[in-house]
Amino acid sequence: MSAVLTPRRKRLLLLLASGALLVAAGVFFVYPIFRSNLAFYVTPGELATSSTRAKEVLRVGGLVQPGSLQRAANGALNVRFTLTDGESSVPVVYHGVLPDLFTEGKGAIAQGKLDASGTLVATEVLAKHDENYMPPNVRHPSSQPPEAASSAAQ
Repeated sequence: MSAVLTPRRKRLLLLLASGALLVAAGVFFVYPIFRSNLAFYVTPGELATSSTRAKEVLRVGGLVQPGSLQRAANGALNVRFTLTDGESSVPVVYHGVLPDLFTEGKGAIAQGKLDASGTLVATEVLAKHDENYMPPNVRHPSSQPPEAASSAAQ
């Protein structure tokens, strides 16, 4: 077997080297985009026991603590509430319109960054609900009381 690079081997080597260079360039330019859109899901308990950095975007999920929801008095969209998992809690500040299903005692997910005081400054708030959710203005026939169903049939 000779160590001489024939024109065919040179072409193959050049093709492999340029392919590796293209893959490396793609990773170099695409990785920061994926990294900036990455948000880790944590509970208030995990947040209390871990040493998360303030620059990380987090999704904190838990129940909205009853009595913690405070809206701005002047009609502004500023809202404060506390998310809890039963053991730990994290205060949340949000500026925006809350989802219709957002109420105290129900599940919610807040996405944002922690400030120096440990408060989550949320950029997005999501309300959690179960798969059996039915809008209030839509009544399922099986959810009506028996006397209402019989009078509706007549």
